[in-house]
Amino acid sequence: MPYYRAVGSIPPKRHTQHRAPDGTLYFEELMGEEGFSSDSSLLYHVHIPSAIEEYRVWEMPDQTLVPNHPLTPRHLATHKLFEEDASGIDAVTGRRLLLGNGDVRIAYVVADAVSPYYRNAIGDECLYFESGEADVETVFGDLAAGEGDYVIIPRATTYRIVPKGRVRIYAIEGNSHIGPARQYLSKHGQLLEHAPYCERDLRVPTDPRIVAEENVEVYLKHRGPGGVVGTVHTLPHHPFDVVGWDGCLYPYAFNVRDFMPITGKVHQPPPVHQVFEGYNFVICNFVPRKVDYHELAIPVPYYHSNVDSDEVMFYCGGDYEARKGSGIGQGSISLHPGGHPHGPQPGAYERAIGAEFFDELAVMVDTFRPLELGEAARDADDGIYAYSWARGEGR
Repeated sequence: MPYYRAVGSIPPKRHTQHRAPDGTLYFEELMGEEGFSSDSSLLYHVHIPSAIEEYRVWEMPDQTLVPNHPLTPRHLATHKLFEEDASGIDAVTGRRLLLGNGDVRIAYVVADAVSPYYRNAIGDECLYFESGEADVETVFGDLAAGEGDYVIIPRATTYRIVPKGRVRIYAIEGNSHIGPARQYLSKHGQLLEHAPYCERDLRVPTDPRIVAEENVEVYLKHRGPGGVVGTVHTLPHHPFDVVGWDGCLYPYAFNVRDFMPITGKVHQPPPVHQVFEGYNFVICNFVPRKVDYHELAIPVPYYHSNVDSDEVMFYCGGDYEARKGSGIGQGSISLHPGGHPHGPQPGAYERAIGAEFFDELAVMVDTFRPLELGEAARDADDGIYAYSWARGEGR
């Protein structure tokens, strides 16, 4: 996040003494990207942030990935993953891995329990709240999140998710940083006039708070033998002990309803729907919007072969016009792998002619390396989606 903020108590000059009212020193922590060469923030702690009392292995849920071979388009019904009573599941340890490669992992969870404190030491996270409400408590302060919210959490930020009832979260975990699409940014990082959202749409954490608690466990996801592994650190003092911070790196939230869709006389390509990006992947959203107004327009997408990318579409609201007749509904995911031409289901091409408005909501991730299947994808795959274009609508 490229915009400077100063929150709470900080000294006039960085890297200088900052003392509590009783004269004790606060401990300054630089949290920065790309070594010391990119965005960063300085946080001022009551206690030493490096202190560890104990450590142990976190036995994570199954993180194995298998190739999508033979190459197959797939329909994953995520709501079936948590059909039984999901009580007691939290939004960190309860995530089930759907898809992944060396650049990004996509998971899904239905949760109603408070998560442990958690840090992703591999990359930034983009959490999309399909439904429900929660407080996302972070070392920078808290964010209230609800239906339609994206929450962007920088790598190594300590946080936890406190649901208010049951939440459904679609988690996009990068192996890099995630931020606004570069096509929308000035050379200094300001969102430009043609961008479909602006800084006013972003919500930032409330003031940090000091939690007086000892022997607190923090779950860490990090790289290790064989790929993604976990460790639990027990800290002598609560990680939320920050009296103030300043800088350009912090979590923030953005609601999909604040995305202003770009439309045209004929069908616009997916890049106009882009909202965020990471290394080797982009995140787009398709929102309710007026559609093409040329007198001969066909508003649904033309058939296309993304030779350089896999396309993952998460259907999270409305009625996605191009997929009618395929069995896809709320909570479904379609995977269209690179090398396979895809497009509207049979009948959708013709039905769309004359349409003036699409009431649909979907989050799309396009990756530039092939995606492999996690245990949740193998469990949620309907097994018949690949045949839906050949067999016709409703078969």
